[in-house]
Amino acid sequence: MYILGVSVLLFLTIFIFKFLYSNFWVPWRIQIHFQKQGITGPRYRPIIGNATDMRRMYMEAQAKTIPLTHDIVCRVLPYIHQWSMEYGKMFVYWFGPKPRLAISDPVMIKEVLANTGGPFRKVGFTPVSKLLFGEGLVGLEDEQWVVHRRIANQAFTIDRVKGWLPEITLSVRNVLDKWEEMKGGVEEFEVDVHKQLRLLTADVISRTAFGSNFEEGKRIFNLQEQQMNHFLQAVSSVYIPGYRFLPTKMNRERDRLEKETRASIKALVESEKNRKERENSTNLLSLLLSSYKNQNGEIETLGVDEVVNECKTFYFAGMETTANLLTWALLLLAEHQEWQDRAREEIVNVCGQKTPPTADNLTELKLVGMIVNETLRLYPPAIMMMRRTMKRLTLGSIDIPEGTQLQLSVVAIHHDTELWGEDAHNFNPMRFSESRKHLASFLPFGLGPRICVGQHLALIEAKVALAMIIQRFTFTISPTYTHAPMMFVSLNPQFGVQLLVRSLWN
Repeated sequence: MYILGVSVLLFLTIFIFKFLYSNFWVPWRIQIHFQKQGITGPRYRPIIGNATDMRRMYMEAQAKTIPLTHDIVCRVLPYIHQWSMEYGKMFVYWFGPKPRLAISDPVMIKEVLANTGGPFRKVGFTPVSKLLFGEGLVGLEDEQWVVHRRIANQAFTIDRVKGWLPEITLSVRNVLDKWEEMKGGVEEFEVDVHKQLRLLTADVISRTAFGSNFEEGKRIFNLQEQQMNHFLQAVSSVYIPGYRFLPTKMNRERDRLEKETRASIKALVESEKNRKERENSTNLLSLLLSSYKNQNGEIETLGVDEVVNECKTFYFAGMETTANLLTWALLLLAEHQEWQDRAREEIVNVCGQKTPPTADNLTELKLVGMIVNETLRLYPPAIMMMRRTMKRLTLGSIDIPEGTQLQLSVVAIHHDTELWGEDAHNFNPMRFSESRKHLASFLPFGLGPRICVGQHLALIEAKVALAMIIQRFTFTISPTYTHAPMMFVSLNPQFGVQLLVRSLWN
């Protein structure tokens, strides 16, 4: 009994020591370390850090709308906006006991993103947040990531993506035909384009990923969308180890969605395996199931569970980011009629009045491409990226301790007047007719080895959809529209985007 009591006391002593060390001593020491280099930030609060302040600022920002301005940092990253004004462009804040260094300097960001696999790594998902993206490219590291990336690169080549143009144009045409039906007998009608474009991009990714099984693919998307709400709660809170095993209503629902999603994708994988034996399929699922030779001549393939994980990632990312890109592009063109007219003139000159873009003439839509880039600058799908240091290192002139998380503020860089001029918050596609001042001044899909593997699909799909919409409709902003961009995994309009639409095909 005595030995048991001593053992319990020793265990409690060690636990209390570790708790005090990691939650009090280490944060205090790191805070002093940065202060000596002139880097300050909000005061550290034991255990919770600044997470409560961040949530409060998010809630306050989302409770208010803003005028139709594209200076959006104050609403989508309110804590970055406020703390950068108080402490400077670079500051340190705390997510729980973990220090986060906010960086918006393109030179430093380029060094971080170009050095993937060395001293800078991804910030890992918690067991809860992993459920949305599985364990695909977004979260993998080291050799596992290298193999997955090589196979994904071969699935998303420009030629492969151009081969999906018939599926893309079919999806766009189906949605636009429904718009024609919505107008009834009126000349001008209101459309929440955000809802419609989400349906469009879900259909595109379903057809390109799952081929003839695209209807089942849509059902998987619905499951993933439900899981997204749980993901948001997970990433906005400090993770408590073991909490996910408690039989709460949310945990049970999260597990149900995960099991049903995996079972559905596995069924599609087995179906695709059987079909591949009979015919030459080129959908994404088929390409992920294919074998490839690496540079050493060795055969590389993904297992069924690995394919499932990648499908979860591509399905969500392929739908969400492109839908939001198209939504913001239509809003900007509805606000700036002169650019809408110029884009329509280019599209008619290149494609004609009713013919969609093709693989041969898509590159001739120069102005449409600049409009897409300017939209991505003002409204990047991912407004920030996270990395962590694996060892103590020097970044620029800053000595950064091991384990520090780095928040790379994409939206702040994209709106930086020093990089983009005094009109940085204005919509001006012609700024992309010139070369950029710095490689890391524009990074909507990231930079370096981990740049988004699906960017070709996103950009081609956006150009095709935008061209077909502008060919067929003219649009202005509805009086019911409320400008409220917000971070919801990617950059979303909180209340949708309502436009007044007129058909040009009477």
